[in-house]
Amino acid sequence: MKSLTDMFKNFGNLEAMAQDMQKRVASIEATGQAGAGLVNLTLSGQGNLTKVTIDPSLMTPDQAEVLADLLVTAHQDAKAKLEAAMAHEMRNLTGGLPLPPGFKLPF
Repeated sequence: MKSLTDMFKNFGNLEAMAQDMQKRVASIEATGQAGAGLVNLTLSGQGNLTKVTIDPSLMTPDQAEVLADLLVTAHQDAKAKLEAAMAHEMRNLTGGLPLPPGFKLPF
């Protein structure tokens, strides 16, 4: 019976780790930029777009295609930064213990 008790204790630890990670994820934000700061996008830890800043010089009809490209680039930058921050938090949470590729806590 001791092993069954240990298993339930470990499950409780995993559940607590998952809850802690969810709290940490909620507090993470990553801002990506493009065009030397002409476009900035901020993503929350859940990947939601929370803020957009666009330099007024890009708000002309002849800059529409450039603006679209800069938005995509800024989003890619923010996403990469967010993934790096999440990986850092995961390493902190697991004490550097490597997790299997593709393994994610329940999000």
